[in-house]
Amino acid sequence: MPLLPQHIAVIMDGNGRWAAQRGSVRSIGHRAGAKAVQVAIEFCLEQHIGSLTLFAFSSENWNRPPEEVSTLMKLFLRMLDTEIEELHRRGVRIRFIGQRSDFAPEIREKMAWAEALSAGNSTLNLNIAGSYGGRWDIVNACRALLATAPAAEDITEAALGRFMALADQPEPDLLIRTGGDCRISNFLLWQMAYTEFWFTPTLWPDITREVLLQAVSDFAGRERRFGLTSAQVHGEQA
Repeated sequence: MPLLPQHIAVIMDGNGRWAAQRGSVRSIGHRAGAKAVQVAIEFCLEQHIGSLTLFAFSSENWNRPPEEVSTLMKLFLRMLDTEIEELHRRGVRIRFIGQRSDFAPEIREKMAWAEALSAGNSTLNLNIAGSYGGRWDIVNACRALLATAPAAEDITEAALGRFMALADQPEPDLLIRTGGDCRISNFLLWQMAYTEFWFTPTLWPDITREVLLQAVSDFAGRERRFGLTSAQVHGEQA
């Protein structure tokens, strides 16, 4: 049986270009991208993948044109209104990571409601990164650790890691970025120290089960050494 990732992280890139290719406005691309989210969720449920983390809105995205930000917030609200109960019915646990105070009170309330509703579910952890940045995450974890007033020798990787977002889940095994760019854009910087990266020119609204299968198949063929030699991984003598 091929090796499947336990945790897939996705940078959903290309909505604007998808719309431009069709002579349409960016908001149409974002709506199409929201539908593609369902493809990714269905894939993870089908493949029994434990965690899916989606980079929905970065801390830098607030600097985009106001009308685009407004459209994204409306789509976010619509998702919270129309999709959460069905996801809960299917056993999906929903978690939001990021600077939640940046969002309007109505959105924050619905985030809390979705998390509380689905808290007991275990079929799939769906983590939605909104107003999130990897550097923010590290700084936030440092503040939380320092609040415990440890001695200098108590500040370790393990201690800091306990305060990082998603510390209760396996670190991402596989990062998928659509849209053709080959960078991680301040996403899960701490958590992706040993993540396998897979980049595709496919724009996010065009994502299909077949493209996701390609990514998982490529992952299954890689040798993950985590700093060891290939001989050590395979239990061979040096």
